[in-house]
Amino acid sequence: MTDVLPNHLITLDPQAQAQLFTEARTANTFTDTPVSDEQLHAIFDLAKYPPTAMNVQPLRVLFVRPGEGRDRLLTHVAEGNRTKTATAPVVAVLAADTNFHEHLDTVFPIRPGMREHFAADPTVRDGMARFNAGLQVGYFLLAIRAAGLAAGPMGGFDATGVDNEFFTDTGWKSLLLVNIGHPGPDAWHPRLPRLDYDTVVRHA
Repeated sequence: MTDVLPNHLITLDPQAQAQLFTEARTANTFTDTPVSDEQLHAIFDLAKYPPTAMNVQPLRVLFVRPGEGRDRLLTHVAEGNRTKTATAPVVAVLAADTNFHEHLDTVFPIRPGMREHFAADPTVRDGMARFNAGLQVGYFLLAIRAAGLAAGPMGGFDATGVDNEFFTDTGWKSLLLVNIGHPGPDAWHPRLPRLDYDTVVRHA
């Protein structure tokens, strides 16, 4: 438990505030309680709804369970992250699809011709994919917590190595690894300080 109290000015139920925000931590150990395919599907179905620019939805997810795929993934994970990644029930590789434009006729039909517009400019497409997938990463982490599971997001891995290992012949570019499961013993490090309102916020 933390000493952070849910904000009574927020209409979200205080228990949900705690689960999603004030009491949530990055998990570093996991139990062997399984995470079902149905839970993973429910997480995606929740995370897909918040906004992205032009509804591009470039986030792509590779779920890796223990086995041959996990062994391949671990070769690209930083040593300090390897043990917890090896023992998590599921690892999500979150990636940005730089070929998101292929779906624009479906997801953004109100502007015909945008698929061709982005097809002609790979540099702009890459930036848009990474920015909007980054937004969706945040939504995805909240969806994991909403499912009653713990998330362990990590940037300590060789993204190019992961891309070459799993995403050849695609436009997917890995952004983040997220261990997913039920927290195990001593799962949490002490919460580090957060910046306060007056340090972060200005009014114009």
